[in-house]
Amino acid sequence: MRLIIQKFGGSSLCSHKMRELVKEHILAAKHDGYQPVVVVSAMGRKGEPYATDTFLDMIRNVSPMASPREIDLLISCGELMAAAVLAAQINGTGAEAVALTGWQAGIITDGVFGHAEILRIKKERILKLASAGIIVVVAGFQGISENCEVNTLGRGGSDTTAVALAAALESERVEIYSDVDSVMTADPRLVPEAKPIQNIGYQEVLLMSREGAKVIHPRAVDIALQYNLPLLFKKTGEYNGGTLVTHKKICDEKGYISREKVISGITHVEGLAQVRLADPQAKDIEEILRKQSSSGISFELISFSPQEKIFTVPATEAQRVADAFNAAGCPAEVRAGFAKVSVVRSGMRGNSGVMVRVVRALNQVGTEILQTVDSHISISCLIPQKDVANAVKSLHLEFCLGEEA
Repeated sequence: MRLIIQKFGGSSLCSHKMRELVKEHILAAKHDGYQPVVVVSAMGRKGEPYATDTFLDMIRNVSPMASPREIDLLISCGELMAAAVLAAQINGTGAEAVALTGWQAGIITDGVFGHAEILRIKKERILKLASAGIIVVVAGFQGISENCEVNTLGRGGSDTTAVALAAALESERVEIYSDVDSVMTADPRLVPEAKPIQNIGYQEVLLMSREGAKVIHPRAVDIALQYNLPLLFKKTGEYNGGTLVTHKKICDEKGYISREKVISGITHVEGLAQVRLADPQAKDIEEILRKQSSSGISFELISFSPQEKIFTVPATEAQRVADAFNAAGCPAEVRAGFAKVSVVRSGMRGNSGVMVRVVRALNQVGTEILQTVDSHISISCLIPQKDVANAVKSLHLEFCLGEEA
């Protein structure tokens, strides 16, 4: 039995017409000799009746202090509805399909509400159904704890569900369908010249997802890398093109590794605030950071020296962070209105002059650089948020990403 996992995002499930396209992808896989196991997100996006954000607004309007347990119970319903509706639509064609909740699919979690990790998957039920030729439609984003509590996996959790199932079931690949046709060299809303990337490595797409590219959740890429699972990104309704993510590097027709592209893509994250500690010698700074991190706050672009200590946090969390430092007797200065732009390429190390070109591209559009951080696969710069569009366009042009990628 040749198993594949097909994951469909909310935009692919928001209407009967879109679900018909989804159904055709599933039946096409069956026709090609595969047994698909399907993972679905909640139908639609924010503002639509069955989207996760809609359920969140519903319960918070009733009780702003609703418990994480009740929140998880409610927001898991979006994927359940999507799975049931899609299975019914497939059954109407003569093929046989069955919808499963996360716990019915055997997904066991660690019990953390809102951000659960998958501990293991009892795969027997899915394998029994798939062996009988039945199309299994699994509600993504959820599982059940050892204490029989429904847990959700956090934003992007359906991606994690899909790749974790692929690892457990030893499937050939994971196909991820959405409303974009591939991983792009930049956000096409900012850069109309952005091009699709046909082949990319795990490390590159992992970093792109961490640095703002909304293609897949980083946890899902971690699992794919660990189990060497090929990931194929495609647009719902299209059968050609797409982006393949593997360990392989991009090669030309003769098999030679291409060195022409120093950079694979440009990503960006908006809504950041810079926090500067007025007394860099104050005690307990590291302990405060540790406590804040354990509560879910992400610290980035950290720059510590005897003279100053600076870092960035999401602007929505900036006051909370500042209050924690101020309460500990370490005054914190907060400045909002920033964004981070990053250039990404696996194996950037050894390509001299990349930072010079980044600075040149940003200087050409008058963008101030407040902080930088670099590694062997990325360079990130903190800039004013108002300059994001011009900065991304200039970097895209500097590294010739508008050409064939």
